[in-house]
Amino acid sequence: MKYLTILGSTGSIGRQTLEVIAQFPEEFKVIGLGAGKNIGLLKKQIMQFKPKVVCVLDRERAEALKGALPSTLPLQILYSPEGYSEIAVHPEVTLVVSAMVGISGLRPTLAALKAGKTVALANKETLVAGGAIVKEAIQRKNQLLPVDSEHSAIFQLLLGQNRNHLKNIILTASGGPFWNADPSCLASITPEQAVKHPRWSMGAKISVDSATLMNKGLEVIEAMWLFELSLDKIRILIHPQSVVHSLIEFVDGVIFAHLSQPDMRLPITFALQYPERTVLPVKPLNLCEQPLSFYPPDLNRFPCLRLALEAAKIGGSAPVVLNAANEVAVEAFLAREIGFMAIPNLLEKILRLHQPVTNMDIETIFELDTWARKQAREWIKNSV
Repeated sequence: MKYLTILGSTGSIGRQTLEVIAQFPEEFKVIGLGAGKNIGLLKKQIMQFKPKVVCVLDRERAEALKGALPSTLPLQILYSPEGYSEIAVHPEVTLVVSAMVGISGLRPTLAALKAGKTVALANKETLVAGGAIVKEAIQRKNQLLPVDSEHSAIFQLLLGQNRNHLKNIILTASGGPFWNADPSCLASITPEQAVKHPRWSMGAKISVDSATLMNKGLEVIEAMWLFELSLDKIRILIHPQSVVHSLIEFVDGVIFAHLSQPDMRLPITFALQYPERTVLPVKPLNLCEQPLSFYPPDLNRFPCLRLALEAAKIGGSAPVVLNAANEVAVEAFLAREIGFMAIPNLLEKILRLHQPVTNMDIETIFELDTWARKQAREWIKNSV
């Protein structure tokens, strides 16, 4: 039996994680749930999975949740950022699914690792912003298990391999809804168009990141930390079918590929049940159903990817600043405050303003994050 806390339980990954857990009640017990604003869904999850402790964003939502639940329910309700860390280090918990959106996942993920918990990581910003301190907190091999489909694929492909034989890894990208669109149309893209991903069902923020290819740039930075690789050993290919989730290439030219249906329940289940595998109700992959195609990414069409790779090359605090500015930019785009192509313009401006810092503790990371967000909001205010 594994005892879990799920950070981000009402988000896309959190909901799918609970779908998987519901299929294996003899293997998993939910101890803690962390959510943000969706109190209605959290209430349903509490009634189904009977956790011992939950955490929400603030006191107001904690009171609303308390009022919506039976008074006889044995449940501790926490709120605030500290509350998320508290449910992550609960003494009964053995596995933490880190699926919060943005840099807010860094502190509870770090706390879980320091407490010796295994972490199934679906929050890429944790490594993008805090890669060095996260790696320092890891106490044993495979304590940090990737949930992103691409990183899960690389993790699986590297199992049992001699790393000295590795030439590079290849992260695939669906390309989002606009990878082959007329560049002249990009400036007029609406939030509704950007969140309509052709292959994956995801939250609004990550869907926009996929549309700009920022998501893939963040995944490159994440892969550098997860697999201890330099930037020159990581390649990207656009693969619209999302069947090949990543590849590894060896020095002799041989390439191994990981193929599966584009269904997040597969990498989620692999992380939850590692090192075991199990049968899931997922449609079998039919290789005769569609051709598989690959294309190099166009950095001129998708400047967010270019900027992410630039930040990865600079290293240090550059990814922290880029990630913070991107979170503000995407939020503003979804609120129709800026246009789609204003996102990379904003990111480039903030990246140019920033003076990189090399050695960072967690407080420095959050100070830089705050600085970048303030600069980004000022840019938006002055550009409207």
